[in-house]
Amino acid sequence: MTGEQIASLAPRLSALLGKFRHCFEREKNVKHWETYLLGLMANLDRKSIEPIALAAGMSPRTLQEFLAFFRWDEGRAGDTLMRLVADEHAAPGALGVIDATGHAKHGDKTPGVQRQYCGETGKIDNCVVAQHLLYTDNDAANPFGCMLATDLFLPEGWSLDRERCREAGIPDEVVYRAKYQIALDQVRRAVGNGVRLAYVVFDEDYGRIPAFWFGLDDLGQRGIGEVPANFMVWMRPPRYASLRKEYGPSRVKDLLRYSPDFYSQPWQTITIRDQTRGPVVWKVKTARVRLPDRRHLVDGLSVPTDREYWLIVTWNPATDETKYWVSNAPAGVPLAELLQAAFGRWHVEKWFERAKQEAGLGAFEVRTYRSLIRHWLSSQIVMLFLARETERLRGEKSGDHVRAGEPGDEAVGVVDVEPLALCVLRCDRQEHVPSVP
Repeated sequence: MTGEQIASLAPRLSALLGKFRHCFEREKNVKHWETYLLGLMANLDRKSIEPIALAAGMSPRTLQEFLAFFRWDEGRAGDTLMRLVADEHAAPGALGVIDATGHAKHGDKTPGVQRQYCGETGKIDNCVVAQHLLYTDNDAANPFGCMLATDLFLPEGWSLDRERCREAGIPDEVVYRAKYQIALDQVRRAVGNGVRLAYVVFDEDYGRIPAFWFGLDDLGQRGIGEVPANFMVWMRPPRYASLRKEYGPSRVKDLLRYSPDFYSQPWQTITIRDQTRGPVVWKVKTARVRLPDRRHLVDGLSVPTDREYWLIVTWNPATDETKYWVSNAPAGVPLAELLQAAFGRWHVEKWFERAKQEAGLGAFEVRTYRSLIRHWLSSQIVMLFLARETERLRGEKSGDHVRAGEPGDEAVGVVDVEPLALCVLRCDRQEHVPSVP
């Protein structure tokens, strides 16, 4: 980056925050937010409230109260973020990637914290779990990505203990909901704000739940996601609703081995671009199937859906890995289009990695629900800023510029603004420090 490019970052952050000015009653609170965002981008050892406040030369209590009590509308800001993406970053092949993250935490005061599966540590651990919806244009060379929504997954134990919830500032209307239900609400909210997604993609934690598919159907939203090998489907409607095996649904892995619809079908070869391994060759077989539907029980048994869905089996000859996918896309959609979307889940993993490194996503040390939601929103705004500036500055680099076009750097958030952010953070409080390095 040139000195001129570096110097352009600070006013561009202020310009971005200007799009959110209507969410704040007082200009002073916008400045507090800018301070917090700069702190999340700064090269601090810890990106929690106290280090950020001390770096800015202000009282930690002021930032604590800004997140917990000061009057500004984080819900309205989240809607503004979605509309900004819809207006300025729309793409015909855009994906919405659904996933959850766990953030390991000590103690029992952080909203939603308890022993549950934590993706950060890869085991059952004391953690807070967040449910996310990421937007990406899924560009093959230089993808743009932005987290559209992040919500707290409130465990049932917390939901039943309303006194504990009130102590943590959790509103009475925030109750336990399965992750797939939160995800459907996030997609509904994004669509309502003008975001258009070619596909929603997800892993088998969501794909294994028929009700999730029916929710996407109700939204008119195409999706493709993994399902486990024991996911049950019908190849065709049975003659009777019966407990007898021949009339029941079959596991998808059994269909691959024993159904003539699959074993008599030759493997197709499709090459998928993998962000870390390069082009990967997959062998593919497909069929149209029906899902178990418990909304219309017959003799207490689930029945096959009237609607048909894609069942796609992918096999990697190099690793002997087999994946099973379901999609509610119409039958005429090209298989290559479906798989290009299906394998786009890597975008969310890259976003989490960047957000933890550069935007303090998991660095929260808060005890109220509002503080937690506002922290996650702030990390989303930081990552949006980094993504937009990466996109802008990439266009100003020549092909031989250091890091331009370097493999692995195509993802969002590659602009290094940490030294600048720390400098500007201090400049806001100390006029004798130069405004730009």
